[in-house]
Amino acid sequence: LSKFMTPEFETVLVGGIKDETEDSSEFIVEQLGLKPILIKNMQREINLVKDYKAYQEIREIIKTTKPDIVHTHGSKAGTLGRLAAKSLNVPIVIHTFHGHVFHSYFGKLKTSFYKTIERYLASQSTKIIAISNRQKEELVKDHKIGPSQKFEVIPLGFDLNRFKENQEEKRKNFRELHAIPENAVAIGIIGRLVPVKNHKLFLKAIKHVLDFTTQPIKAFIIGDGELMNNLKLEATRVGLGYNKPGEKHPLKHLYFTSWMHDVDVAYAGLDIITLTSFNEGTPVSLIEAQASGRPVISTNVGGIENIVAEGKTGYLVDVEKEFDFFTKLLYLVTHKTERLKMGEQGREEIIKKYSYDRLVNDMKNLYNSLLQNVR
Repeated sequence: LSKFMTPEFETVLVGGIKDETEDSSEFIVEQLGLKPILIKNMQREINLVKDYKAYQEIREIIKTTKPDIVHTHGSKAGTLGRLAAKSLNVPIVIHTFHGHVFHSYFGKLKTSFYKTIERYLASQSTKIIAISNRQKEELVKDHKIGPSQKFEVIPLGFDLNRFKENQEEKRKNFRELHAIPENAVAIGIIGRLVPVKNHKLFLKAIKHVLDFTTQPIKAFIIGDGELMNNLKLEATRVGLGYNKPGEKHPLKHLYFTSWMHDVDVAYAGLDIITLTSFNEGTPVSLIEAQASGRPVISTNVGGIENIVAEGKTGYLVDVEKEFDFFTKLLYLVTHKTERLKMGEQGREEIIKKYSYDRLVNDMKNLYNSLLQNVR
């Protein structure tokens, strides 16, 4: 949005500092030629001293730039940004929920605390953006964050062209790098290594497939986070050998790659993309997977049903039905024709639906309609 809303809208992009378990995403804004303002005190974890300092820094930015619209993303930035904007009487305050932490993250008391905060912030916001119809329904009906008329549904948007370009070359490079045999099926999961992502289900599913087929497979956990060491121990516990950095052991089926900037190369080299989360908004990895022409198997949570066509571009499984997940994965591993067919069916539709052109147009229409009401 910061790149392509111009020249109609002049934007100032403000961000916080990454968590120590995360890779930096600054390379993305650098590639787009953007120079964001980074607030060192704005971090993921709650810290009253740092949070107050970050709040004051945001207020100073707002005082200097005098924006017509403040648009926040993410829980911490959404809280501090909206409080600062309202304290300075910014005409329009918008927040986008990319996901939420209202189940599968914390205990009941902490979850209730966060809901109370979000309900107050919603009352102070001009509009709340949900990224899928399912997410809007959860926020309005299940968690009662605000009334339905306060919400607008605007799906995510990306530059997805790189996920369909030079795929043969990218596939060759990825599979040579990891010594993947030509006849092996490569299965991947991409995301932060945190409890809500439920990577243990992925490990159990890989072990099930190995136990019930002679088809060679390689499995990739792409990402990093607080559970890296625990997941390596869990892999050993269930009987999966994993390759250490730089290792390409033919009898070890699992790779932990940490973060990868060139994920388009990974998608080209993989054959099946999975997601095992307890809670999601609209997962980027499944959009990118389908843009790359790859079938997906996912737990049916959050807004995933809005982006994966069940039985057509992938399989959706109830998060509690682990055996269904195992059998669906085994089916795709052993049925190449069906795998390739599923991968191709969703590609053009997903690229059209989640292009940045559509996102920019949707957001411009919303901004202009809200500005007209203010004037």
